[in-house]
Amino acid sequence: MAINNYEMILVSQNANVGIIQLNRPAALNALCKQLTAEMVDALNKFDSNPNIGAIVLTGNNRAFAAGADIKQMGDRKLTDMLNDDVLDWTVGIRAIRKPIIAAVNGYALGGGCELAMLCDIIYAGEKAVFGQPEINIGTIPGAGGTQRLVKAVGKSKAMEICLSGKINLNAEQAHIAGLVSGVYPADKVVAKAIQTAKLISAQSMPIVALVKNSVNHSFEVPLESGLEYERRLFQLTFGTEDRREGMKAFIEKRKPKFANL
Repeated sequence: MAINNYEMILVSQNANVGIIQLNRPAALNALCKQLTAEMVDALNKFDSNPNIGAIVLTGNNRAFAAGADIKQMGDRKLTDMLNDDVLDWTVGIRAIRKPIIAAVNGYALGGGCELAMLCDIIYAGEKAVFGQPEINIGTIPGAGGTQRLVKAVGKSKAMEICLSGKINLNAEQAHIAGLVSGVYPADKVVAKAIQTAKLISAQSMPIVALVKNSVNHSFEVPLESGLEYERRLFQLTFGTEDRREGMKAFIEKRKPKFANL
């Protein structure tokens, strides 16, 4: 079911799952300013829609996103970048409260790899390729590539990928390294992402938001601080009707009926 008339993305809904497909095939879904603006707009609309519980973000079989649109940045100066931040879309994605699942086929390079890592779960098609080749054009990853990749695959592997500019991870390597949660046939990966999104959407939405917030928080603080934060969020769940219903249903050996309250 189509929802909006965007030029560079396709937006649809499957039950209580929002689906966004990057749709700039001639440029391998390069992340130009219009595409990222449309993507963030669609994410925000799904985020504010009470009938949507989770979001799937995907591309096409050739590319999830092959990186930033270098043609838009080639002649920019430092002052241009400071005055008009081409990476402000990353802030918009980080603000999304509902879980986002990336279904990656083909290339996820540079900004495309960083976009996938901004999502909460990554599923890869068998021919997916992940990498950070920015050093090859005289710059560095700017949307989290030197930060999130380290936390996903470790310092040594992240250094190798970012410093060489040529060593990429195929789908199986990405799975072994911990960058992706699973590898599936190319024609099944979006369906798998939707399946997981539906499982998430069946949960209590306030609790889902707290889980996402807590896990993301763990990436930003020392363990002791993260554990304290997690404990406080756990205690907060006891102010919800859904926590009461969930535990009551468990005791009564039935499926809970969450009201998102």
